[in-house]
Amino acid sequence: MPLTDVFQKIDTNLDRYVRELKELLAIPSVSTYSHHRGDVRRAGEWVLNHCKRIGLEAQLHDTAGHPVITAFRCHHPSRPTLLIYGHYDVQPAEPEEDWNALPFQPTVRDGFIYARGASDDKGQFFTYLKALEVVLAARGDLPINVKLLVEGEEEIGSPHLGAFLNKHREQLKADAIAISDGSQFSDTVPAITYGLRGLAYLELSVQGPRTDLHSGSFGGIAPNPIHALVNLLDRLKNPDGTIAIPGFYDAVAPLEPWEREAMKALPFDEDKLKAYLGLPSLCVEPGYNALESKTARPTLDVNGIWGGFSGEGAKTVIPAKAGAKVSMRLVPHQKPQEIAEVFTRYVKDLCPKEVRLEVKALHGAEPVLMSRDLPQVQAAARAIETGFGVAPVFIREGGSIPIVNLFKELLGLEAILLMGLGRPDDGAHAPNERFALRDFKNGIRSVAALLFEMETCCVR
Repeated sequence: MPLTDVFQKIDTNLDRYVRELKELLAIPSVSTYSHHRGDVRRAGEWVLNHCKRIGLEAQLHDTAGHPVITAFRCHHPSRPTLLIYGHYDVQPAEPEEDWNALPFQPTVRDGFIYARGASDDKGQFFTYLKALEVVLAARGDLPINVKLLVEGEEEIGSPHLGAFLNKHREQLKADAIAISDGSQFSDTVPAITYGLRGLAYLELSVQGPRTDLHSGSFGGIAPNPIHALVNLLDRLKNPDGTIAIPGFYDAVAPLEPWEREAMKALPFDEDKLKAYLGLPSLCVEPGYNALESKTARPTLDVNGIWGGFSGEGAKTVIPAKAGAKVSMRLVPHQKPQEIAEVFTRYVKDLCPKEVRLEVKALHGAEPVLMSRDLPQVQAAARAIETGFGVAPVFIREGGSIPIVNLFKELLGLEAILLMGLGRPDDGAHAPNERFALRDFKNGIRSVAALLFEMETCCVR
């Protein structure tokens, strides 16, 4: 169906859409910080009120953590239903001194809107609200049934979403779910993601003496927790960069030959990636190329380390404690709990007897691999081509979206449409996060087209 009238309304109202997005981005809804709890709720209420304003039946649900928003427009019992997921919480903005403008005072320059959450995920999710609004305005109703689920805890692992889905599984039944919380393949090549790496995220705490000690008085006899920790971390990897933990690779599903050929055909520019990262070379797993290592092979990284004195000047101290956070990205068929267990056994076996080691699993996510041939997925591909003017490629993504497996397991959804509307260099989780206004507009166009493509792709 031609969408000329819908697209004209998008062009006419785009400036207003950007102003409204700025309102949402200005709310510092950092879910991991307790002092922002009120701001997280305020962002949820903003989404709730906006859903109502555009013509949806919406409700705020309190949980043991941050609220969940649901909204519905289901006027067609015999037509397909699309469930739309997004999140209104954001990552912390630190280090704020590295931002070119304040992270919660959105600014537009050079065709981008800059703010924490601009791409992850407020900007991308907001395209759905605007698409629903413009189709309702242009056509009087939606061509399919639509349900929305918007949470405020994605950035902390969605700890309460499973219980919510279990309780509301009948209410949230759908023929497909659309999630835009990722990126295109490049700034000129849109994409649909069919694979996600999983995650096992752990914290190590090493306890030495009962208190910090003078390194002159006790050096030579008191064990140093930093030394013990660094030695442990160093032995997590082999000299060639592969992971040294026994059993880590046992369940890894190998890349199929067709998939390796498909990856080779993608317009991947390794030199451009190195330039963006400011690196002379990349760390690539032996036997795999950079794209395969980046998206489809398991990894282990130390995300943070602390202990002792790191302030200005000198303080000669043997610290009482040291710690580190370690993340492992997983691929099918690795299980987060099993990987956490083999990791824990390995580091405890290596830990010297002079110190005490505690390992705490913080959160995890299952890896995901989905069929590209489902009619709903092909409908999404056609919609993106309509919206962006370019056919999307199919990719695997190196990051994790923990809730995807919840939707598969608790709602029985196989058609999961991972339509990344941002760009790889949007700076999600980093200073100067941004979202291209062109992608914002094309995203609205694509979602509007998806509503009509869904009407014909899976007729009940």
